Amino acid sequence: MTQAMHLILVIEDEPAIRNVLRVLLEAEGYRFIEADTAMRAEIEARSHKPDLLLVDLGLPDGDGLRVIRRVRAWSPVPVIVLSARTMEEQKIAALDAGADDYITKPFSAPELLARVRAALRRNVRGAEQTFVLQLSQITVDLARRETQGPAGEIHLTPLEYRVLECLARHLGSIVIQNQLVREVWGPERLGDTRSLRVCVKNLRDKLEPDPRKPRYLVTEAGLGYRLRADETAPAHESAQEVSQ
Repeated sequence: MTQAMHLILVIEDEPAIRNVLRVLLEAEGYRFIEADTAMRAEIEARSHKPDLLLVDLGLPDGDGLRVIRRVRAWSPVPVIVLSARTMEEQKIAALDAGADDYITKPFSAPELLARVRAALRRNVRGAEQTFVLQLSQITVDLARRETQGPAGEIHLTPLEYRVLECLARHLGSIVIQNQLVREVWGPERLGDTRSLRVCVKNLRDKLEPDPRKPRYLVTEAGLGYRLRADETAPAHESAQEVSQ
């Protein structure tokens, strides 16, 4: 897909900011549609199927987090939050709701465009590589964000899916911790390996036959993590200490 074909939905209640974003994005060759309420955002997202959403969190008829959650229920479209909210817990809430990135206002035009390009690149790579992971008796469909085990559906959070997606793009290879943190939590969280370790532990508890001796989400001491699927995971992983 060429840049000129990308359609971006801007969800923002301030007309002046929408106009700035329209000029900025159209100058770069993107197509542009807009919504000024949460209700209108959902209608536009469903009817136009945009390639990326820019979402303000403070909307007149509801919180932008609700929009993100509702869109995430049916679409993996990249979502970038563009908000004046700067508190760390607010950023975490947006990422946990399913946003891919977070930019605070006032924003730099070059940074915004760079984040848009990065999000669209990740989405194109994901479309080219649709992973259905088989982990013993558990099947993880990353495109649909559905996980099934012998007892039925297994619930994974949006954050946990993003970690798996990042690892799956490098299936069988080591992904260093800082790369995972940058792609999943954002560059402003570099160094926050504790959140990554907690997320990996939760994934192991849900997906590994024996979380204490992981076969699929393997720690590479001092480096990061490696994801293996059944075709690459050995039948019996040698006992190893899990660095948590």
